Parts: sequence; C-alpha cells; structure tokens
Amino acid sequence: MPDDRASTPPESDTRSASKVNSDLPDPTAGDGGPARLPVLLPIPLDRPYDYLAPPDLALAPGAIVRVPLSGREAIGVVWDREPGGRSVPASKLKPILARFDVPPLGDDQRRFIDWVANYTMASRGAVLRMALSVPAALDPPRPQIGYRIAQAQAAGDTGAKPEIRLTPARQRVLAEVKDSPPRPLAELARAAAVSPSVVKGLHAAGLLEEAEIGASPPFARPDYARAGPKLSPEQAAAAAELRVRVAAGVYTSILLDGVTGAGKTEVYFEAIAQALERGRQALVLLPEIALSAQWLERFKARFGTAPALWHSDLTAAQRRATWRAAALGQVRVVVGARSALFLPLHELGVIIVDEEHDPAFKQEDGVIYHARDIAVVRAHLLGIPIVLSSATPSLETMVNVETGRYAKVHLPDRHGGATMPSVELVDLRSDRPVKLAGLGQSWLSERLRAAMAATLEAGEQAMLFLNRRGYAPLTLCRACGHRLQCPNCTAWLVEHRLAGKLQCHHCGHLARLPERCPSCEAEGTLAACGPGVERLAEEISVLFPKARSAIMASDTITGPGAAATLVRAVQAREIDLLIGTQIVAKGHHFPHLTLVGVVDADLGLYGGDLRAAERTFQLLHQVGGRAGRAERPGRVLLQTAEPGHPVMQALAAGERDGFLRVEAEVRANHGLPPFGRMAALILSSPDPVPLDQFCRALAGAAPRAEGVVVLGPAPAPLADLRGRHRRRFLLKTRRDIPPQGVIKMWLDGLKVPSNVRLQIDINPYSFL
Repeated sequence: MPDDRASTPPESDTRSASKVNSDLPDPTAGDGGPARLPVLLPIPLDRPYDYLAPPDLALAPGAIVRVPLSGREAIGVVWDREPGGRSVPASKLKPILARFDVPPLGDDQRRFIDWVANYTMASRGAVLRMALSVPAALDPPRPQIGYRIAQAQAAGDTGAKPEIRLTPARQRVLAEVKDSPPRPLAELARAAAVSPSVVKGLHAAGLLEEAEIGASPPFARPDYARAGPKLSPEQAAAAAELRVRVAAGVYTSILLDGVTGAGKTEVYFEAIAQALERGRQALVLLPEIALSAQWLERFKARFGTAPALWHSDLTAAQRRATWRAAALGQVRVVVGARSALFLPLHELGVIIVDEEHDPAFKQEDGVIYHARDIAVVRAHLLGIPIVLSSATPSLETMVNVETGRYAKVHLPDRHGGATMPSVELVDLRSDRPVKLAGLGQSWLSERLRAAMAATLEAGEQAMLFLNRRGYAPLTLCRACGHRLQCPNCTAWLVEHRLAGKLQCHHCGHLARLPERCPSCEAEGTLAACGPGVERLAEEISVLFPKARSAIMASDTITGPGAAATLVRAVQAREIDLLIGTQIVAKGHHFPHLTLVGVVDADLGLYGGDLRAAERTFQLLHQVGGRAGRAERPGRVLLQTAEPGHPVMQALAAGERDGFLRVEAEVRANHGLPPFGRMAALILSSPDPVPLDQFCRALAGAAPRAEGVVVLGPAPAPLADLRGRHRRRFLLKTRRDIPPQGVIKMWLDGLKVPSNVRLQIDINPYSFL
C-alpha cells in the first residue's frame, strides 16, 4: 500500500492485499463429493459462508452466484479461501444454485473490497453491497421486440386479404418497414405518424410479424483522436506529462495544481484520451455530478459523445444499464459521484478525481469512507495512474507532494490571458449594513451595494454567495424568546418562505410556520433571524428591482436538468445576478460574471472542526474564482467581521501556499491529521439510558498508552439526530500508530447493546 498521509495506513495494519489461497474447488470436500466454496454475501457480515459447488458449474473466485439463505435466495460472490477451520460439516452445507452470466469480480476488486473493509472497520459484506448495488443488472435485459414485414409478404404476396382495408395510415406503416430491419413499436409508430394500435392491427392481420431486435451498444465509444481545443504552451506541457504517465501504465499519484480558470479539465482530458488510445477505460469522480452540465458539454465537444453517468439521480433503468455495461466492458468512460469507485470496471487505465479537496467526497452514512483516499488505493492495486485536480488542494495532498509520495503538475496562470480577480476585504465593523425601509435589516454593506450597482450598470453579471439555504436559519418569538426547533434533532428549523414551510436540514422534518408561538401562544411575535439566500433575493428585489436574479441552492436545483437550465440561462445573459450557496463554486464557467460578493465570509470558520480554516479558504477561493474568467477582469468582495484572520489575509493577498504552510505548522504542533491520526466513535440510541451506560463501560475500557489519547464520551454537537440520542468519542494517535488496531483491542470483550448503534469514522471530516 502507498504510505499516503491522506488516508492509507502502513501495510502492517491492513488485511493482506495479496491474493489468499484461491485454489478452488476445495480438495478437502470429500471423496467424490461436491467442493466447498466460500461465498461472501452483501450483508453486514465480515466472513464468507461455505456452500457446495455443483459439479456442472465452473466456479472460480469472483464468480457472482445465487445461493439459498434462510429460506430465500441471495446474491453472493465466490471469495478467496482464507486460512482457518471449517466448523460446519459438508453434509449440512447447501449447494450454490446458479452462476450469473456476467464477468467475475476481478482479483483487484476483491482486494479493494478487503482493503476498504479493513481500513474503515466495516464488514466486508457491507462493502460488497456497494459493489453489487444494482442486483437487477445481473440478469440479462429482456429482448427487445420489433416489427417487420411478414415473411409471406416479403416473399412476394403483397396483396392484402379482401377483409383487410389498407387505410392511408396502414400504408404509411408498410412503407416504413419495407426493406428495413425490425423496428420497435414506438419508433415505427412515430416514423409513420400513426398510433401504436395501427401497428398492432397490422400484426393481428398477418401483414407484420414480430422479431427480436439485436441490442445495440448502450454507450457510444468516445473518439480519443478527435481534435480538442488548442492548448496553451503550459497546458500542452502538463497534458504531455499526464499522457506519458498514463502510457506507462504504472501506479503514480499526480496532483494537477492550477488556479481557477487555468483549464485543468482540458488537460486531464488528454490523460483520458491516452487511456482510451491504449484500449483502457477511464473513471472520473466529480463532487457534484448532477450539477456538472458544463463539464459534460466540454467532454462531448472533446470526445464526440457523452460519457456514462453514475449518480443518485439516475433512474433504476439507467443504473441497471450502466452497471451491466461497466461489467461487460461496453462503457469506456464513467463519470460519477463517489460510489462510482465500486463499479466493476475491469480495464481501468486512469482515475481522475476532480476538485479533490471537496468535502462532498466524504461518505458519512453506512460504510464511512473518503472517495479521494480510497481512489488512490484502487489505483495502487490496479497499478495505474491517478490524477488529483484542484485549485485549492487539501493539506493532506500537499503534504504528500512535499514528501515525494505524489508527483505534481502545475498550471500557474488562467487560460486565454484572463487574470485572477482582485480580492478586497469589507470590514463589517466599520461598514455596517443599514436598515431598509419596508424590509428591515440589510445584509449588504454600502461598499458591496455600490460595486453591484456599477457592475449591473456596465451590463456585466454579479454573484452573491451565502452558504445558507432558505429564508432564515432561525425563527424565534420576540415575546418569550422561544426558538422553533426540530422535534427529532438538536437543530433549529429553517424557514423556506418560497415553499411556505419550516424544514430541518438534518432529518427532513417539515412543518408550517405557526400563527402563534408554541410556547407563550402570543400571536404575530415570530420573527425570522439571520439571512438565507431567499432573504438575500428579497433584498435584491428592493435594491435592484430591474435586475433579473435567480437562486442556485441544493433545494432549488432539483436535478441535472434544472442545473443545466440555470447554467445555460446565466451563460446566455438571461440572468444578471446569481445568488447561491456552495454549489455555485462547483467549477462553473460564466464568462460575463465579473463581481462576486461574499455576504458572510466568517461563516464556517469556527465550530470545533479541525479543518475549518482550510475549508473556509478553499470554499471562498473557489467562489471568488467564478469572477473574471474571460477578457473582463474580476473583483471579489469579502464581507467579514474579522479582516485580520489568517484566512482573510491569505485570501486578500492570494497567498495560498503561505496559508497552507501556517496551517500545516499548527496541525503538526498538535499532532492533527495529516501529522497524526484520528478516529471517531459515534454511538446512538433512541433510549439515552442504555446509551450512557455503554458509554461509561467504553470509557472505563479506554486504551491508555503512549501516543494514544481518548476524548469523551461527550454529547455530539447534534446530540439528537433523527430521533436518536448521540454520544461521541474521539481517538487521537501518533502517525505511526494505526487507530484500527487500537479500536479493535478497545472493543474486544465489550458487547454493544442491541438498541445501541456504533459507527466508526476513520479520519473524520465531520464533527457533528
């Protein structure tokens, strides 16, 4: 394993990544009897079950099979044999029922599943479930039926039977199918401008017959030789280096480091082209694939066709088609969210992680993992290069570059002669927003309002950034001070005025805004406190009534189609002012946008998150990078109550590397990642009594050793979540002490109560 400070523990604390004895079938099954095979099931168990292999099935490790399980049938994978005794006699084992007609999970993918399970301390079955996420894709699709001229008609009997009246509609259908292969019902009816019943009537009359249509490839092959846009000398040099790495076909991690607007996407497209030229596949991970309309358009322009997509907004049919095409090698490029790492891509030649710093790559539910980090592991197991692209690389990645674990390709300038935007700090202590008649408190300083007026007057576009959805983050009673809180979570209800509702952003609880205070029953005393993007839009409508504005937030952008529509509207200059949350920072290119105003730059700087400063710097730098990406210069105004904070000073000075050096020194002094290791143990239960009892037992058994520190138990900041009470432990260890081994010894002999849930988060990114 690579000793990657971002995620990968030393080789000593992983389950062996080399192939375990896989000489199957098992010669010890008995004289002439069926062989015993280990089958891993996609359920929360760590070890395979033994089954008997029917003599008529040729089964090897990786074969995907159907097996009986507790009175039902289940899907499983023949796994590698592991040392250890067999407690169940062969006479009590059940036989494997069938093998699915799909390629087996390769040796590299099985080792990857083993590694992820060992590192995250999840069961192998739970990890396997992510690899077999679309069980329906294991069965071949139903054959498609089309219609063609009946054989008798084709042989020359073209006369209609006396009782059949050839209406003009029927004649059009017959003309369409003449001398043509079978065509699907809907397609044929559409081409002949008739209803499907007309086609079915001709079939019933014997003039048409049904025929199976050969399945066409579900995804077109990208054209790697297609000419791309002209690259600058710096881009061409970077692309050439990536091509050499991909052509070599050996593992290496490369940071593609370039300022916002440097054209990093076009550069790593050349790495994809090189992989395709070698007959290999490519996998691209994006943090928000559903919002990447511009990226997909650029891919199609470069390669002549769209890639296969993998994300949560796909329909069941689309997921089934994509998974099966990946398994059969019928797709060459997959672009997806973090779960795409578990697709059965057997011919990968390169992995790209775009915006590698983005926290969206962290999976917080189920098996907890960071997609960037395990992507590095998958590339290492496959022996292929991986490209990590970002304008604001994570500290973990930068440390790996500085220590020589990762290579680096640098793009220092924006493409096409564009310059980086100027960044100015607006001190809210001296430039306080004033109250507006009929609206109340304003949230925009005079300086920002003047800049917006000048920008709009010049016919240019502006953007306001505030990382708060809805209208207001808090509603309270002016009479008694009562705050409207979620009944299931330790969280305030957020008002969404456009939808007329209050919502919890953690569990999804919905409620109407009450007319009276639930506590004191006073009427008309509930007030919205603090701004969200909807509140900003309301203020904009008063300040700039002629400006065409739109909100871009996760609750207003409901899917890829809505995102693409809004992006096109901004590009077409149908929108003058965009108001958005963090999704506006996801790589969008708006050539006429010249001003970015950050309403609350301090939001996110605090709260106990060890990466708070780094995340704030990354987010604000990325947001500001939307300005001035073409020939017109850009300007960024950061409203802050702490202009002297190191993050604000670094943003204003454009000192990214200087900020990272200071951040690295602070973390190194405190033994924090990437210079130390951390793990979180999150315990939850609907009943706080057994939860606290078990927490006390866990605290009493906490490890005490040099280089190991245990903090907790303590109520989580979100002490109640979805109706469950939550407690947290935080384990800190030296860099040379893997936390997995410490946790295993800690939990040894302790039985988690049935009504208590334990989650383990190695290298946590969320501290809620």
